[in-house]
Amino acid sequence: MKDLPHSKIQGANNYQYTSDLTRRESLKWLGVLSASLVLPSIVGCSPEKSTIKNELGSVKGHWPELTLPKITASGYGKDPNVIMPIRTHWGKTLTVEQLTLVAVLSDILVPRDGDVPSASDVNVPDVIDEWVSAPYDRQKNDRLVILSCLQWVDDESQLRFKQTFTQLPHIQQLQIVDDIAYSTREIPDEFTNIVSAFAAFRKLVLAAFFCSPEGTKDLGYIGNIPIIGDYPGPSEEAMVHLNLKLQELGL
Repeated sequence: MKDLPHSKIQGANNYQYTSDLTRRESLKWLGVLSASLVLPSIVGCSPEKSTIKNELGSVKGHWPELTLPKITASGYGKDPNVIMPIRTHWGKTLTVEQLTLVAVLSDILVPRDGDVPSASDVNVPDVIDEWVSAPYDRQKNDRLVILSCLQWVDDESQLRFKQTFTQLPHIQQLQIVDDIAYSTREIPDEFTNIVSAFAAFRKLVLAAFFCSPEGTKDLGYIGNIPIIGDYPGPSEEAMVHLNLKLQELGL
């Protein structure tokens, strides 16, 4: 865990996300996340351009038109050779600025709460970087959605406050996030695409956090813990319940 949690410096202009997660750990985390998450792809995220502005100063319906380089790296396949594993991995996608933006947004979604760390404290941005970089169909379909979401947030921040999102005071960051956090009938048309994209981003952040050891602990999950000594067997209460059910079934 980092010495200075991001939750203490939100909105600081000199904040830069740094990772202490090894590539081996981030790839392992990606595997766990892939087995537990279904991120919906977003269709139709390229609305017609418009220069109409709303009262917040946002260009109505603005959406980044990103042209991303194709991912040409190979994955591990369905039957990887564990005797001679691949020694090189695919390249990472996110820049330092994008990782920092992911960290700031992630900590708004999952802030530090007492002894429970924030999302950036447990390296969630690195896992999101692995997700949008992986050469699999599922991740490639989500890559444009997540990167467009990040670009929109910075574009909106420049339109409203003439600064990038990570440079804003926390109260101004929340003004933007509050507008895109949830889908409601009252959502203005100009926020339709970003609300859907941000929902996908939020789902990925939450899934990554709760797949971490700290997040799992916060959920109260007690599985995957080895028993020290001999297996004690079921409790008397469990046996009474089991025998009752067996009698009801005539067994």
